[in-house]
Amino acid sequence: MPVPPSAGSLQGMVMCSREDCRVGRLRIRRGRNVATVVREIERKYDLDAGGSAALDAVQAMTGTAGVAAASQQGEQLLDAVYYDTADLRLIRTGVTLQRRTGGEDAGWNLKLPAGAETRDEVRLPLAAPAGTPAAGTAPGTAGKRTAAPHARDDGAVPEELAALIRAYTRGAALAPVMHTQTSRRVVRLLDGAGQTLAEITADHVSAESADGSASWDEIEAELVAGGPALLTVIDTQLRRVGARPAATGTKLRRALAGRLPPIGAAHELPLTRHSPAAEVVLAYLRDQVAAISRYDPLVRRDEPDAVHQMRVATRRARSALQAFGSIIDREATRPLCAELKWLAATLGQARDSEVMLHRLTADLTAIPPTLVTGPVEARITAHFTAELAQAGKTALAALDGRRYLRLLDDLDVLLVRPPLTPLAERRSGTVLAKPVRRAARRLLRALAAVPAAENRDAAIHEARKAAKRARYAAEAAVPALGSTGSRQAAEAKDLQQLLGDHHDSVVARTVLLDLAGKARGGRGGHLHLRPDVPAPSLPGRQHRASFATLRGPRRDRTMGC
Repeated sequence: MPVPPSAGSLQGMVMCSREDCRVGRLRIRRGRNVATVVREIERKYDLDAGGSAALDAVQAMTGTAGVAAASQQGEQLLDAVYYDTADLRLIRTGVTLQRRTGGEDAGWNLKLPAGAETRDEVRLPLAAPAGTPAAGTAPGTAGKRTAAPHARDDGAVPEELAALIRAYTRGAALAPVMHTQTSRRVVRLLDGAGQTLAEITADHVSAESADGSASWDEIEAELVAGGPALLTVIDTQLRRVGARPAATGTKLRRALAGRLPPIGAAHELPLTRHSPAAEVVLAYLRDQVAAISRYDPLVRRDEPDAVHQMRVATRRARSALQAFGSIIDREATRPLCAELKWLAATLGQARDSEVMLHRLTADLTAIPPTLVTGPVEARITAHFTAELAQAGKTALAALDGRRYLRLLDDLDVLLVRPPLTPLAERRSGTVLAKPVRRAARRLLRALAAVPAAENRDAAIHEARKAAKRARYAAEAAVPALGSTGSRQAAEAKDLQQLLGDHHDSVVARTVLLDLAGKARGGRGGHLHLRPDVPAPSLPGRQHRASFATLRGPRRDRTMGC
């Protein structure tokens, strides 16, 4: 655990856990926009014919599960055009983009996966106020403002939405792939105050695409203000009248089923110590590559913690390639590792400033008022706000650039055609043990070098990087090494956090001294630091036992060696 803050100590001002510094939002928006984001939690059902019985069953819920009344709305006629690339890159990853007229949410709707039964829907009206600056820009123009409206009513995809899905389209053209007309009936379940708890819609859908035409009936149950328990009760009611969970999650996937792989077709057997080493490593890499693309639109939308998570996925992918170079040829992946390092560093500018701002402002209250003179918090906030603005522009420019898109393409190629070594087909329980153990030994050597190091802060920073490598290598190998891998990953994570706290204190010392010097040169007051404050150091003796607990994996049956 971090050391409690002490009065007047620079170290005390920054010793909050890195894992707790995820509450800030990276301010990288390029102006006020007219987009709204709605979190959808819904379930979809198939029906043999009509939705009247299903809606009647839901209306009969009045008086149960907190439902005080049911309100039936008038029929709605919806007309929607779905957009995708020629090879359907969006729908293959669970993303849908449509332009809809009719109904209460007419306009452009982009739906992004956000978890089981959950999607984030980004909505833009068909015509935004003139002169409103766009939040997304074309490649290479990040940070520039435009007087064009956000959404266009001429059928062209708004650039703001196109930017959010650039990690999926990679610059490929977006064009209409399906047209639907829907007759919709809606029932809303209300609580005693008249607040909508859930909305149930019965749709009759007619769809036309290049593959032909089709029509069907479906039911959607979406939570509004209600909780998950209500969705379970609704599910029971609908099943009683013959509704069944939908075979596909979206109208587009249902209409284009002939051009898409069946759901579950890519399901693979669980990975174990008997699985080939390449399968275990590639599965881990596949997860990290998917995470990079998944967090890309969240970074662009300025969502909390998105930069951190995208950066972590980038680092995990690079660490796996480095640690398991005996399975996926190390020489062949060196250029890719270099590009992953570049992306992590680019995102790191924003993440590091975000962490430091949160820590300094959160712990400033621990400093006695007599030691704080003038608008110290305002100075700190102003300093890091400027840094975040610049870091945000840099991050967005990178995500809009060709280098980043080329990196994503190269990662896809790696997963499809990995440069495997002869060890790749051997049992993972045997092959992965050695690199995981090697990463642990390197960490222990790095820790042992700290006491005698001439530059102790630099040595601790190197130990922190070694802890990350030991953690990520063990995480990747958990399917093969079981509890042994999990134990090393957990212990390395704890060390990484402790060493990260120290690194942040070293950075904060430099920043605060610089700000204090500028304040003394002006008339805005200054932060008084006691002359006897020691330089930040590692936590005390009570924590040193943690450093000695990390050992290389034991030779056991789990590892097959």
